[in-house]
Amino acid sequence: MPSRGSHDRETVYRILDAGFLASVGFCKDGQPFVIPTLYGRKGDKLYLHGSAASRLLCELEAGLPVCVCVTLVDGLVLSRSAFHHSMNYRSVVAFGTAHSIEEPVSKIEALRIISEHLVPGRWKEVRGPSEQELRATKVLEFPIDEASAKVRTGPPLEDASDYGLPVWAGVLPLAMRCAAPIPDEQLADGIELPDYVRLHDLRLNGATKG
Repeated sequence: MPSRGSHDRETVYRILDAGFLASVGFCKDGQPFVIPTLYGRKGDKLYLHGSAASRLLCELEAGLPVCVCVTLVDGLVLSRSAFHHSMNYRSVVAFGTAHSIEEPVSKIEALRIISEHLVPGRWKEVRGPSEQELRATKVLEFPIDEASAKVRTGPPLEDASDYGLPVWAGVLPLAMRCAAPIPDEQLADGIELPDYVRLHDLRLNGATKG
């Protein structure tokens, strides 16, 4: 529905910042492809990464037009009629052309952006990528040339004649939740669970978003 759409950049950015899994679509020689991938955002750019041996990522850096879609489902909307069932959601569709980042410092920074988007605070604790690991990793920068957001919130929208039907109607809220962290069996003695992991569930649901 057009009324749910917006080209407001801040709305687009808020949705992208709340998600972390994108579907990247493109067409090569008449064959459509969709790649699920993690991402990070800085400014008006998204950063994607994967294996340097990935044929599909190599196709993207060749300058093909790309569509990136991110969707967050917030609830199932249960109506009194089959026709008016819906869902509450936030989604972004972005268009642009990706290119590969080859310069090592810029490449590491893009990987840091992706890591910090997923688990803020993690990058400063872990070992950084080695030269061999950098060579084995392809990193793409995706400038957002055009983007639109769509958002649906609220209760079912019914036909007036259906409100009196003896059928339960309302919203079944959905949210992404973290279960209890599972330590690696080979974790060294004395290493405690860091706060950025312990509080990650709050971050996912916006309570600690900075």
